[in-house]
Amino acid sequence: MAAPERYDAVVLGSGQGGKLLAWDLARSGRRTAVVERRWIGGSCPNINCMPSKNEIWSANVAYVARHGAEFGTMTDRVAVDMVKVRQRKRDMVDRQVEAHLRAYKDSGAELIMGTGRFVAPKTLEVRLNGGGARVLHADADKVFVNVGTHGTIPDVPGLEASGPLTSIEALEFDHVPPHLVVLGGGYVGLEFSQAYRRFGSRVTIIQDGPQLLSQEDPDISSGVRQILSAEGIECLVGAQTLRVHGRSGKDVTALVRTAAGEQRIEGSDILVAVGRTPNTTGLGLEQAGVELDARGYVRVNDRLETTAPDVWAIGECAGTPHFTHASVDDFRIIKDNLAGGNRSTRDRLIPYCVFTDPPLAHVGLSERDAHRQGVATRVAKLPMSDVLRVQAVDARPGLMKALVSASDDRILGFTMIGPEAGEVMAAVQAAMLAELPYPKLRDAVLAHLTMAEGLGALLSNVPPLAHRTASR
Repeated sequence: MAAPERYDAVVLGSGQGGKLLAWDLARSGRRTAVVERRWIGGSCPNINCMPSKNEIWSANVAYVARHGAEFGTMTDRVAVDMVKVRQRKRDMVDRQVEAHLRAYKDSGAELIMGTGRFVAPKTLEVRLNGGGARVLHADADKVFVNVGTHGTIPDVPGLEASGPLTSIEALEFDHVPPHLVVLGGGYVGLEFSQAYRRFGSRVTIIQDGPQLLSQEDPDISSGVRQILSAEGIECLVGAQTLRVHGRSGKDVTALVRTAAGEQRIEGSDILVAVGRTPNTTGLGLEQAGVELDARGYVRVNDRLETTAPDVWAIGECAGTPHFTHASVDDFRIIKDNLAGGNRSTRDRLIPYCVFTDPPLAHVGLSERDAHRQGVATRVAKLPMSDVLRVQAVDARPGLMKALVSASDDRILGFTMIGPEAGEVMAAVQAAMLAELPYPKLRDAVLAHLTMAEGLGALLSNVPPLAHRTASR
């Protein structure tokens, strides 16, 4: 083994939180190295968040073009060129990679392309992509594990042999697949299902659980399912995939057990979107004293410290919610704690958006969360058809939903299915962070004609406090 090269800090993986930390440490004068196996900048700009939303937008354009006559714009037959869709996505990714390379150069952090594994505490051996090896030791400072996750392939007979797509391959189609079979009714599965339906594919979703979006309240799941079904997407819920035959990209068949009996779903391609698995296998973490939990995630405390001294973990591999913005907050927590602070992952308010059309946005508690935690709430709902902006743009059905404390007027949660849901959610999140009583937002003068204007009507539907009712 080569003699160790001494660094102040070594980051394994170049995902969102890790690269921000590396650039920050390097700018402060620490000698910092980042080891990346393949994706410069991590999965978000290369194979997940940004490229998927890029192609989803292309699908939305195709949908609007096909429905132009409904708005008075007459169009001839609309055709989709998936080669151009793919190239537009690739061009954006190339720009992102170039921007990351400039950031490495400007910060002074060294990017090392290769596969790293621990060979001793705070010591990594890196098998370089171009051949050869280097050994890196974090001499004065820390090691940060930022290796992310990958799409899980479930243990279904014949599935792996069929060569199934994950979200990575689904972004590389050069044609519209005739019939896309999607295993998994979660966020990723639904985004791709709607996108490829809009490109022109027949799409069938197979969901093992009793509803799509298993983490959402039933009314939210039902609302999204209605939207997808209205576009011609077949949704099989409570459906167990027993076996897969054939080859994805040619002819593939899924044998499925449902309440109505066994069915054969015959398609051209099969996409697996049933969850994520941490990229912690083969890293030699045991050599560094870093423990994993039962699911393979790095075990961390609420400061993101692992079980090994001077080794921290960031992002999805540490069990952080699988969102880029959560990894960014991990960076902020670690940065402050390295400077002597005491920031924690406890009680973080992490929002998320599902980029269907219309999108789903959520922050805080759901009714299901509140019930599980024994939190008493008051629930207000508003159909999106009551929002004047929706009527003006002729958007499809959706709803706003707010949870307010049963003991005071704090907003505890918000969910929306509707146009610009993420931006409306941000306004509610700001009110939650400020602990504003909901009447402040209800009675705010919100601009007309906006989606956020619906918040006034929504929060007017909050039931009164029980003690207020009793005193009348």
